[in-house]
Amino acid sequence: MAGAHTLMFDDSNFETDVIGSDVPVLVDFWAQWCGPCVSLAPTIDELANDYHGRIKIGKLDVDASPALAARFGVLNIPTVLLFERGQVTQRLVGAKPKKDYKAILDAKAGAAR
Repeated sequence: MAGAHTLMFDDSNFETDVIGSDVPVLVDFWAQWCGPCVSLAPTIDELANDYHGRIKIGKLDVDASPALAARFGVLNIPTVLLFERGQVTQRLVGAKPKKDYKAILDAKAGAAR
């Protein structure tokens, strides 16, 4: 279950909500069976709350949308990608501490204001 501001991406909304977004979008590629993905979920939810209104933050289930995972070269999960103007500008593979994601997002949040 995602947090109040955590978006859910899939094949039906990815092009519009991520690729076509006018603000940066952080996407957590994950799966329910992935332990590190489950442990990262609260961090993603916190980030979605912290950056709400400035940066879109959400999750994409790789089992439900395998073609999108393949399209962006997601071979290991969790993989977190930052999209800007439809392009991947940052890639973090594996569960990282919140400060690692904040470092990337803080640089973008000011530009998104």
